Amino acid sequence: MAHRDHAEMKRAVNWWRLLIRIAAWSGLLFSAWFVWLLLLQALFGRQLERLQTVQLGRELAVNVRLTELTLERYPPVLINELTGLDLAVMIRPPLSTREDPDLDHRIVGLQRELCTRLSHCPILLPAKRSDRTRHVWIELISPLEPVWLRAELPMVQAWPPEPTLLVVGLVGALIVTGGAYLLIEVERPLRGLERALSRVGESSDPPTVPAHGAPEVQRLTRRFNAMVRRLSANRRERETMLAGIAHDLRAPITRMRFRLSMPRLEQVDKERCNSDLEALERITGQFLLYAGGGESEALVECPLDQWLAEVSASHPPDQLQLDLKPIHARVRPVALGRAVANLINNAFTYGAAPVVVRLSQNNDAFQIEVWDQGEGMPRDQWERALQPFQRLDDARGEQGHCGLGLAIVSHVVKRHNGRMDFELVDHPGSKSPGRFCTTLTIPFQLESQSANVQKC
Repeated sequence: MAHRDHAEMKRAVNWWRLLIRIAAWSGLLFSAWFVWLLLLQALFGRQLERLQTVQLGRELAVNVRLTELTLERYPPVLINELTGLDLAVMIRPPLSTREDPDLDHRIVGLQRELCTRLSHCPILLPAKRSDRTRHVWIELISPLEPVWLRAELPMVQAWPPEPTLLVVGLVGALIVTGGAYLLIEVERPLRGLERALSRVGESSDPPTVPAHGAPEVQRLTRRFNAMVRRLSANRRERETMLAGIAHDLRAPITRMRFRLSMPRLEQVDKERCNSDLEALERITGQFLLYAGGGESEALVECPLDQWLAEVSASHPPDQLQLDLKPIHARVRPVALGRAVANLINNAFTYGAAPVVVRLSQNNDAFQIEVWDQGEGMPRDQWERALQPFQRLDDARGEQGHCGLGLAIVSHVVKRHNGRMDFELVDHPGSKSPGRFCTTLTIPFQLESQSANVQKC
């Protein structure tokens, strides 16, 4: 329950961090957009105003020229009704009483454009503002009476900016925000990961790197940290193995050196020397098996019942009982055979006879059970027993045992994508063949090597 609450809390914290990061980058994007708009407005606002003035001067020059020609034949009222132009007959139009420097500037520019496009230079006056739209009066040449044309004068607003400036500003903000994102979320974490990679191999334990930055960089960092942890575990395992080799081989070598230094060896001493040689051979085999673990051994299609019978053939039938179902499966027979032999030897060494070996099928996996009649291991020692060079008794190295038996079994079973379990029966019943059991559960479908599968 506590583990589930911790996982949910961690998930909630990650979500809050993600939302904060999204809000921060969104704020940066809009801030950059606003700054770009201000910059573009300052740089190109007058240029847009100039272009609008030129376009408006071209259109108004055409209207003024056509209207002046029409006034020679028709009255202003009729022209107003026919064309929709806002014409007024007056000596001087009502002017805007509010000072507007921007409007005056636009009127001067528009008058300059009309003067260059017409044969005369008309008078332009600001009109009264009846609404938010600004207008200008343009004096027309009329043969009978003074006529003024009122035209709308669009202004370049500071806010909201023109659509062109909005789009250009958004593109600039995206470029700036993307560059900052690459710098902060990608480049900087990758630089830290590069520094950590350069330190791999320089020290005993390579440092881990905090997972920061973009999701892809975080996944890469987590994989790097997993690799660092595996390297550290392998280094500790290698150091432990080297220390164990020196410790376990020292005793039999010392005994052999002492006995060989004697002038004459009796039969008992020869048997002891042979026993020490067997211990050395057993210890060396254990270390080699643990170091290799069947890594390069190919899969072989085997009848498991016959294979287990061969593995246990060295033990007398009254001490070792077999309960084997006929099952075929793909295994690495040498490595798995040594693992099962280790379990049988442990059962005889630390348990009590008779030992029972059972083979059965459980759904999509097969199970190998090794039962003995001994007291077994305490439940709180099961995890420790799987560690290399861990012995639950104090007689380390006796009879060629170096504490690698169960570690080898665990390593081989993991290589077969299986698992190893222990069972301690406190009150044996009629269905239990013993008191302590080690079970190997291995799935039938192993990694795809069907093209190279051999047969026993």
